[in-house]
Amino acid sequence: MSIKKKVQNETDNSNIETKGSNRIKVQKDPLFNIGDIVKHRIYPFRGVIVDVDPEFSNTEEWYESIPAEIRPSRNQPYYHLMAENTETFYTAYVSQQNLVDDGDNGPLDHPDLDEIFSGMEKGKYHLRNEVRN
Repeated sequence: MSIKKKVQNETDNSNIETKGSNRIKVQKDPLFNIGDIVKHRIYPFRGVIVDVDPEFSNTEEWYESIPAEIRPSRNQPYYHLMAENTETFYTAYVSQQNLVDDGDNGPLDHPDLDEIFSGMEKGKYHLRNEVRN
């Protein structure tokens, strides 16, 4: 391997943290944006991102309620979602390591989408001008 390639590989991994004994790689830079449709990689729900925290920003009680053996790292982006499953609609707060892209599966049915988004195009929801910061 050339020196240039080795340096590039080290640089590429500078924002990745290995978490716990199960060796989950935690990407520290946001992979998703507001309006992206995602699904949980373990639990059966999907949602649209409405806000992004660069790292954990919820209560200690919420964090400690997650079983230690599956508790995600605090040091990664967390996403606020308008979420849905086959039974209900709700909001969710999910670590980046537990989300995957789901834009190919079409729009969501969440009843509050029209309050924040003006519509959807190419698998992504677009914020209404009046809700932009």
